[in-house]
Amino acid sequence: MPTTFKRILVGVDDSADALLAFDYAIHQAKRDHSELVIVSVLENDDMNVYQALDRDFVHGEYTDLENHVKKYQKQAEDAGVENVRMMIAEGEPGETIVKEVIPDVKPDILIVGSLAKKGVRRHFGSQAAYMAKYAPISVMVVR
Repeated sequence: MPTTFKRILVGVDDSADALLAFDYAIHQAKRDHSELVIVSVLENDDMNVYQALDRDFVHGEYTDLENHVKKYQKQAEDAGVENVRMMIAEGEPGETIVKEVIPDVKPDILIVGSLAKKGVRRHFGSQAAYMAKYAPISVMVVR
């Protein structure tokens, strides 16, 4: 019998691979009648120090991202996923998802794209590789 998941966490960042991962997560959530949790991470290092100190700018960035992720939520609901929620986290995507989001959400699986929109990061390699290595749950990397 194939594995079923009660709660699926999917990371979105608008990269082509993340969109494929999102489509796969929708399909899996519908098949398993699972809860789908959509997460996007507001990356602080994309801001310069003046923007980071400007609460209005940070609030605006957060609100823009939240409104954007709501479109993903609607897309999943329109596709027939019964139980969808979204969340916004802040920080380095891989680390934030592994250390904060997964312990909070307690998903059965994390589904992510293989390439971050911003390209390969620093010495960690890709965010997907970091999550696959350190996440305490199964990680499906879609490409």
